[in-house]
Amino acid sequence: MSFSSEVKEEIKKKCFTFKNRHSKITNGNDAEYRKEYLMAMFLDSGSVSDPEKFYHLEFVCDSKEEAEALCGIIESFDLKPKTSERKNRYVVYLKDSEAISSMLSILSAHRSMMRFENIRILKEMRENIQRQVNCETANISKTVSAAVRQTKDIEYIDKTIGIQRLPENLKELARLRLERPQATLTELSGELSEDIGKSGVNHRLRRLSRIADELRKSDGATLPSSSV
Repeated sequence: MSFSSEVKEEIKKKCFTFKNRHSKITNGNDAEYRKEYLMAMFLDSGSVSDPEKFYHLEFVCDSKEEAEALCGIIESFDLKPKTSERKNRYVVYLKDSEAISSMLSILSAHRSMMRFENIRILKEMRENIQRQVNCETANISKTVSAAVRQTKDIEYIDKTIGIQRLPENLKELARLRLERPQATLTELSGELSEDIGKSGVNHRLRRLSRIADELRKSDGATLPSSSV
């Protein structure tokens, strides 16, 4: 049985006065009358998608006037429905998950609403975890790429002029980076003789990269003045 059918089966078990969508609301100010009208309307022309797949709840109306009236009733419960035309009929729908959950409660489909909420919470947890994994993966990839580039720059410096010709503060870091190509900036900082932080290590690695770039431009002939 589909989720939509489960909702309708639950609604059918409720006792309400409206028998079909064409019944008239005798007291428009009475929330219970409006709820019962929506229940009858949903049984007659409503549907809701499986929340495991996507979020969508709709009512199909015969005319624009009926759709406008239905929107007014739904809006009276502080929800914001949208409308669209489909094959000469009008569809009033909700796509926001919280709004659909509220509508299920209004329709007195409380068991279905709880199931919907459980699925929604699990989906949000999975999505949050996936976002975190994606972010961590991107950060790791960025860190690895930077380390590979730094190592290649230092290897080029060593090949052309030799690491020993670098200033002392850059020389120590250059050798450490070659020894620890996979180390993070924080780990490198902790192994230097001088007490500098992560930003200081990053600044020096950038200086090494600039030196390597200048050496490439000059075919490795001389030590760039910027390294002094």
